[in-house]
Amino acid sequence: MKALKWVGIAVGCLIVLIVAALLIIPFFVDLNDYKPEIERRVAEATGRSFSIGGDIDLSLFPWAGVALADLRLGSPPGFDEADMIRLEAFEVRVKLLPLILRRIQVKRFVVQRPQIVLVRQKDGKANWQGLGGGAEAGAKRPAAEAPKSAPSSDAGQGLPIESLAVGEFAVENGSIRYLDRQKGAENNVGDLTLRLTDVSLEQPVPIFFSATVDGRRLSLEGSVGPVGRQPGQGSLPFDLVVKAMDSLQAALQGQVTDAASNPQLDMTLDVSPFSPRALAASLGRPFPIETRDPDALKHVSLKTGVKGGAASLSLTDGRLALDDSTATFSARASEFERPRLSFQMQLDRLDLDRYLPPEREGAAQTEEKGEKGEPKAADKPDYTPLRRLVLDGSINIGRLKAAGATMEDIRVTVSAKNGVIRVDPLALAMYGGDVSGGLNLDVRTDTPKTALNLGVAQLAVNPLLNDLLQKDFIEGLTSASIDLSFAGDSAGDILETLTGGGELRFEDGAVKGIDLAAMARNIQSAFGGAAAGGEKPRTDFTELTVPFSLKNGVAQIPGAVLKSPFIRLKAEGTADLVGKTLDVRVDPKLVGTIKGQGDTAERAGLEVPIAVSGSFSSPTFAPDLEGAARKKMEDLTGEGLQRLAPRQGQEGGPGAKPGEQIKDLIKGLPFGGEN
Repeated sequence: MKALKWVGIAVGCLIVLIVAALLIIPFFVDLNDYKPEIERRVAEATGRSFSIGGDIDLSLFPWAGVALADLRLGSPPGFDEADMIRLEAFEVRVKLLPLILRRIQVKRFVVQRPQIVLVRQKDGKANWQGLGGGAEAGAKRPAAEAPKSAPSSDAGQGLPIESLAVGEFAVENGSIRYLDRQKGAENNVGDLTLRLTDVSLEQPVPIFFSATVDGRRLSLEGSVGPVGRQPGQGSLPFDLVVKAMDSLQAALQGQVTDAASNPQLDMTLDVSPFSPRALAASLGRPFPIETRDPDALKHVSLKTGVKGGAASLSLTDGRLALDDSTATFSARASEFERPRLSFQMQLDRLDLDRYLPPEREGAAQTEEKGEKGEPKAADKPDYTPLRRLVLDGSINIGRLKAAGATMEDIRVTVSAKNGVIRVDPLALAMYGGDVSGGLNLDVRTDTPKTALNLGVAQLAVNPLLNDLLQKDFIEGLTSASIDLSFAGDSAGDILETLTGGGELRFEDGAVKGIDLAAMARNIQSAFGGAAAGGEKPRTDFTELTVPFSLKNGVAQIPGAVLKSPFIRLKAEGTADLVGKTLDVRVDPKLVGTIKGQGDTAERAGLEVPIAVSGSFSSPTFAPDLEGAARKKMEDLTGEGLQRLAPRQGQEGGPGAKPGEQIKDLIKGLPFGGEN
């Protein structure tokens, strides 16, 4: 017991001596005497000039601390900026006795007004290059002198300390200035403040960061941790809020696991509602997207879960609000070098026309061509990324407006592999009818090939054409089956290679702007147009069927049929989609009842074929008099001639002169008369 007592007394005396020494040493040791040596050593280590302008203050008990002022690290020769780094003040205070037990306790670690100037000269040299190279900055160390890294005995054992406690860690009122004289650019970060309080390995660490970037405020606030005694292993939670330019705020909450070996992220990203237009204005830049609606892109918010690492990334429970549209979504990406993507999206409504570029009067719509009329090679799209892409996704849209047309209940499934992109099935409802079909895009070669099939059932065509083209020329319920294929990626190439066929069928409608029955009965009034202030002519029908085939942009109409209460007609001809011209012949046949059947009464005059020609925008309708005469001549052969010939003894009879017979023939034509 006596021995133990004397050991205790000895230890106590030793502690008293140590404390006394710590209190007395600062009064007898002046570190300012060592400033030249400290400056020389730092200059040798960095290869730059270094100076300490203020005094060095030392304290050892109860906190061992050192305080420095006016520290300067210079730029290399040839730079106008003398100092690359300047610190107005630096202070650190640490408890010494806990260090014996590998417990680090820091009261303060504060850097006041750090100023960093980074410069790149016009010749490409930068003032940070060669930093740390010593007096022979940039010189290569001989291979024989290259340091060898020895394996650490503490590898995988965590930090070589038992605990860490920092009362205050701060960088205050800092600034960073970046000058790029090659590009004539300058950026400034000012009012930079970073503050960590109550730092511990076992507890979350509160963080506050703020700065102005080129005069615009940026801040981050929240907590990170606990870090644990093995940083980079296990889970590192975080809960942060980022604010930028007083208009953008994002909350990030989650964790990073195994950051040192196989980092995995699992977090929730919540971007509060903001205006992209206001954000661009706060940056002092014009908004990069021109839209037809100046109020578009004024409200955006986003919330989604983010999971993944180096091999894959997924978005879960996503919700995106864009103006008055809301979408929910999920997505996954992997094999980023390809990439491999999958997604699902549900969108309640979207007015796509709001986000299109504004229409400009007189804007040139021509495409720059090469010598042979093809798009210049530099303008050709690069399909390489699409050839690598592996895609599997689906989109559902409740209501969509595009090019003036309104669609509902849109369901799209899209897939891509080995350069072949498929949209199948495609289904939607519009204007009382249903549309279904599919699309196949093959980009395995530099000239893409596209195949499209569509089926339409009971669609009201008049409001569709009014909304889509501002045209009012046909009414009725439309059904159609269409199969098309084409090659190329420009409008000209597509039209010139457009091939396929199908059938359009209209029921219980009308063709507006022309009265085919009147044209057949009375050439002068019908083709002369409606009387001023009169009702717009129209041809009602119970059924209109238009079969067609396409080859290299030219549509062949082999036999369109219109059935009306007062007229039947057939039409055939061509429509050149490249030249936008028509050449169609319409053969009408008048009927005598509103049912369109059972007319056995003979009619005076002739049913005149109608020639439709001209351009798509300004078609012309004219009587095919040559065809009418030919048909009449055919009718006059055989029984037709006997029926028209006058009885024996009458004027123009068999004994009449040839001129009188011709006169009677002309009277039978629609344009004939009494004289």
